[in-house]
Amino acid sequence: MRRVKTDQASGRWDGPGAAARRRRFDRLQRSVINPLDKLAFALRIPPPGDALLETIGRRTEQPRITPVCDGTDGDTFWIVAQHGRSADYIRNIEANPRVRVKGSLSRTGWRSGTAHILDDDDPSERVRILSRGNRWRRLCLQASGAVATSPLTVRIDLDPRR
Repeated sequence: MRRVKTDQASGRWDGPGAAARRRRFDRLQRSVINPLDKLAFALRIPPPGDALLETIGRRTEQPRITPVCDGTDGDTFWIVAQHGRSADYIRNIEANPRVRVKGSLSRTGWRSGTAHILDDDDPSERVRILSRGNRWRRLCLQASGAVATSPLTVRIDLDPRR
């Protein structure tokens, strides 16, 4: 089987059957992985290195919660979206950049902030920077990166704590 390299910078591979593999993984993520992540947060035993992102649905205007890797860095929260602009939560951010995040590593409650999609940021470099010094975050980012098709960086400027 011949593989075609699609992105020189990230080293990601694409080839025959890639679309079907992505669909299968997306179904697994939506039906098993994400619900288990949300349940763990609800039971107050969040998986280390994970976080929850709350956006407002662009059509429903209802809160939507998505598990992401915990990118807390002081008053900034970083996300590397696996599937770039095709991710529903990215589309929600484009419609309404006000979001809330709840990280497992920070041990704080929900924090509000404003999300900014950074088209010019290098997602591979962002993952490398965020992975330093935190084993759990590194594992989460590596697992996400393994299935990423078009990674995109999002910076959330968190509101000051009250």
